[in-house]
Formats: sequence, C-alpha cells, structure tokens
Amino acid sequence: QVQLVESGGGLVQPGGSLRLSCAAAGSIFSIGPMGWYRQALGKQRELVALISSGGSTNYADSVKGRFTISRDNAKNTVSLQMNSLKPEDTAVYYCNSKIATIPSRYDDYWGQGTQVTVSS
Repeated sequence: QVQLVESGGGLVQPGGSLRLSCAAAGSIFSIGPMGWYRQALGKQRELVALISSGGSTNYADSVKGRFTISRDNAKNTVSLQMNSLKPEDTAVYYCNSKIATIPSRYDDYWGQGTQVTVSS
C-alpha cells in the first residue's frame, strides 16, 4: 500500500539548478533512512545522497558541495536540491527508503524514477 512518488525532473542547462522531491504515501508507521540514487545510460545505479531519520547526511564525492538532501518527517518527503549541474549529472534519479507499515517490519521502496538532463 506504500508508494514513493517523485517529481521535479527535467531539462536544464549546465550550471543551472533543479529540485527533486519524493513523497511517501500510504499506511506508514515509520520511515528510516531515505536516499537518492541515479543511473546514467549504460551505467550502474549509484548512490547520490543519503539522509537518516535524524538528519545526518552523506554524499557521493561527485556531488559534494553542489547537491543538498533534506527531508520533512512531518510530510514524509525527501528532496534533492541540485545546483551547478553538469552534463555528467544526466541520469534517471530514483528515491529510496526503508519504510515500516507495522512496528519492526521495514521494507525497501523505490520511486518510479525521474529523468534529469543537463545539456546546452
């Protein structure tokens, strides 16, 4: 019954900014760590950013200083602010989260993916 719905992808010029958001909906008891992954054409999926339920963050070296992950626990959302975008950031971006629908039962959920294209 739980799903993650992403929004905010699109086309942007190099150096531009974009903000992705992901909302968890359904019968939710608790949400653990939330993160953003991306998969470029012909490449493996990689972790971009991770945020714990308490707000601690981790970033891939390639996006440090440019991307910021945040979450709103009251709204069950996670966002990714992307600044100074580069062509190599082009990929399909997926949000991910561990969500418990009942106490102690955490399952892994993925968003549907949203395309981010950085090009002139």
